[in-house]
Amino acid sequence: MKMSGAQMVCEAINKEGIKYVFGYPGGAIMNVYDEMYKQKGFKHILTRHEQAAVHAADSYARVSGDVGVAMVTSGPGFTNAVTGLATAYMDSIPLVVISGQVPLSLIGTDGFQEVDAVGISRACTKHNYLVRSIKDLPRILKEAFYLARSGRPGPVLVDIPKDITGEMGVFEYPDSVDLPTYKPSYQGNDRQIKKAVEAILKAKKPLLYIGGGSVLSNASNEVRELAKITGIPAVETLMARGVMGHDNPLLIGMPGMHGSYASNMAMSESDLIISLGARFDDRVTGKLSEFAKYADIIHVDIDPANIGKIVDADYPIVGDVKIVVKKMIEKIKDRANPNRYEAWRAILKRYDEIHPLTYEDSNEVIKPQWVIQRVGEILGDKATITSDVGQHQMWAAQFYPFSRPRQWINSGGLGTMGFGLPAAIGAKVANPEKIVVNITGDGSILMNIQELVTASEYNIPVINVMLNNHFLGMVRQWQTFFYEKRYSETDLSYQPEWKKLVEACGGVGYDVTTKEEFDKALNDAIKQNKVAFINVAVDRFENVLPMVPAGGALYNMMLEYKDR
Repeated sequence: MKMSGAQMVCEAINKEGIKYVFGYPGGAIMNVYDEMYKQKGFKHILTRHEQAAVHAADSYARVSGDVGVAMVTSGPGFTNAVTGLATAYMDSIPLVVISGQVPLSLIGTDGFQEVDAVGISRACTKHNYLVRSIKDLPRILKEAFYLARSGRPGPVLVDIPKDITGEMGVFEYPDSVDLPTYKPSYQGNDRQIKKAVEAILKAKKPLLYIGGGSVLSNASNEVRELAKITGIPAVETLMARGVMGHDNPLLIGMPGMHGSYASNMAMSESDLIISLGARFDDRVTGKLSEFAKYADIIHVDIDPANIGKIVDADYPIVGDVKIVVKKMIEKIKDRANPNRYEAWRAILKRYDEIHPLTYEDSNEVIKPQWVIQRVGEILGDKATITSDVGQHQMWAAQFYPFSRPRQWINSGGLGTMGFGLPAAIGAKVANPEKIVVNITGDGSILMNIQELVTASEYNIPVINVMLNNHFLGMVRQWQTFFYEKRYSETDLSYQPEWKKLVEACGGVGYDVTTKEEFDKALNDAIKQNKVAFINVAVDRFENVLPMVPAGGALYNMMLEYKDR
């Protein structure tokens, strides 16, 4: 069948079963947008910034488990999208971004709105393409979706010159993809799995270290079953919150820089760490020479480049977490004795009793941790939680009762301020049955505040809960601890009138200074069925604790800070 390059793009999106595309048009991508206007397969959501389009598509992918798709134009349209690409790349999110490019004849001439999209994105995409012939376009589009969702997922860029989107060609969309140099290993080596199981059976203090790969591989049920059969306690990274479920008695908590005391001591004292889809990020390991000194390491990961990159693995297993854990269960279920680790679990329980994850509540000022807990009490599993980046993100990870994977959507690896609101939009589109709450701060929210308009236009009723401390809170906290309280450029006392701002964008706003006002605002926002913004005045100088200072050992935590 003959069709234009623009028609091919739309047809490929439809053949891949994509229901929503997020984007922003411009000259170089105009042919595709014109064709999009005529088709009825997928719906396009016009964000107000290209970065937000990619974040929304990213979040859509995280919640749905499908590939997210974003579309942008050339030049500044593409460069605006780079932060979104890097965010998805760091967190291994399946994404296809289609960008317009100047015509082939202008490439390399510094033409109007020309940038080297392939060169710029090489470091923050799983793969990228510059389409040079209409003959290659169907194959490239098929490969892009295949690469995005297979193996270790990630963002793929397809950069298409404008003349190719207008050119006619034969559309033969491949049924399958065969890339000789790209063969992801899913099954895991049976011999290595057997060795790992034997190590588990011999260990006295084993620990399940659950990472974001357990979410991406949809392995939550298998991970919970492995924990239950063996009685091995577990910790979840920032990206894995919800895999075990907050009420699981085997869940110790979150490890790392702002992890719980019990979780960090578990990592420090374990004799066998079973890493399931985690990459030993520096925010988890702390000082490498002091990390897990007494432990052998079982490292299960779909990406062979991750294994041994940071921490040496005694039992490396390249494979999909879901498949590998299933095989582990088969080999261990008739031999495991959950009582074997009773003493180990008792030690960790005692650590949690000595230094629980807590805070000093107040009747005079709202504590940010209380806000998170209250949202959890009111909404629990009914909500999907997105966040921006900063103190509010850490408090959400610490105190929200996550009960399922894909309930917690945040920028972990890149730490992108401005992620939360467009992510909330993508999350709501992906799963409209859930109430979507974006936990944000007065610094992050302004970075993509324009997306209030997007949410209002498309009637996407997301609720933004802003913990307003009039500071760039996390930077201020570091300045308090490590820079003798020199609050250089972190004071955000000058602020807009938030209620008026959200109302001007078509939403409903609330200014909250008491717990009673917060309860009333949240319950009203749930009923409104429109974009909502709750500005909560919280304790300005509250700190995220525990805290492991950068480069410090996990077992050397700051547990309290009294000086105001």
